[in-house]
Amino acid sequence: MVPDKYFSIKIDSGAAGIRLDQFLSQYFPSVSRSCIAASVSNGLLKVEGETKKSSYRLKAGETITGIVVSPPEIEVLPEKVEFHILFEDEHLLVLSKPPGIVVHPGAGNYSGTLANGLVYHCRAIGGVGDRLRPGIVHRLDKDTSGIMLAAKVEPVQRKLIELFKNRNIQKWYIALLHGTMKEKSGRLVASIGRHPVNRQKMAVRPEKGRHAVTRWEVVEELDGRFSLVRIRIETGRTHQIRVHMAHLGHSVVGDKIYGANRDNSDFPRQLLHAHRLVLQHPITLKTLDQVAPLWDDFSDVLSKFGWVPQGGIV
Repeated sequence: MVPDKYFSIKIDSGAAGIRLDQFLSQYFPSVSRSCIAASVSNGLLKVEGETKKSSYRLKAGETITGIVVSPPEIEVLPEKVEFHILFEDEHLLVLSKPPGIVVHPGAGNYSGTLANGLVYHCRAIGGVGDRLRPGIVHRLDKDTSGIMLAAKVEPVQRKLIELFKNRNIQKWYIALLHGTMKEKSGRLVASIGRHPVNRQKMAVRPEKGRHAVTRWEVVEELDGRFSLVRIRIETGRTHQIRVHMAHLGHSVVGDKIYGANRDNSDFPRQLLHAHRLVLQHPITLKTLDQVAPLWDDFSDVLSKFGWVPQGGIV
């Protein structure tokens, strides 16, 4: 079957009981589940002439008719996007990503991403690695600010990916957490996997998750309500810090997903900042130890609570 063309499929007994979206994913393997779900919810697909949910279980003898819209081709075009360069040579660059910037194009974010800015800064990066993630070897959430690495040539990208895979890159973060922590430092080992109900979230999953380790140290308690902490991650799971801190009962301030039970209305975003990276340069073999100062929105919140910068935090 070919997407973007009208089709009609009669369900035989072998497909009975299968979810509508799963069945269509088998028919259109080149089309993402999100596009299939959008085609269903937008009424482009019908079962027996009626609009159904993606979770609808098909019955033998029913007929699916309609169109599955394939995703548009995305090209990472050069765009001027704000970020601070902390280090750069002919092999790689270390930068500080501002909050509110998506790392690479995806559904709903086809321009204005960090990837667009990297290609604007250095056209050659456009040909390095994945076409939608040129030069990028790791990522930060949209509302997480701070330090990132990008490769300017293909061999360096491969080496940086290997360094991350083998956990040979040290990563520190600064976070403002709700509450005052009973333990002023610690190491949490708790596997993380997809949330069993909300598939857009991650969760601590002892049985079905992937190994995840986070270290934390309280820098200072503020206003009797918050803890400023320095965090080092030994693994790099999706939303790891946000999930682990919420699991400890101290969600990241401003995090409306993992801190939904807290009042985050007065904060501009989740106050989580990738602060420092230490690695061996893959070509020169010199130690790169780079620090990204806090962005103003984070610093401003700390100032309101009387924080005086010290000890290399900013």
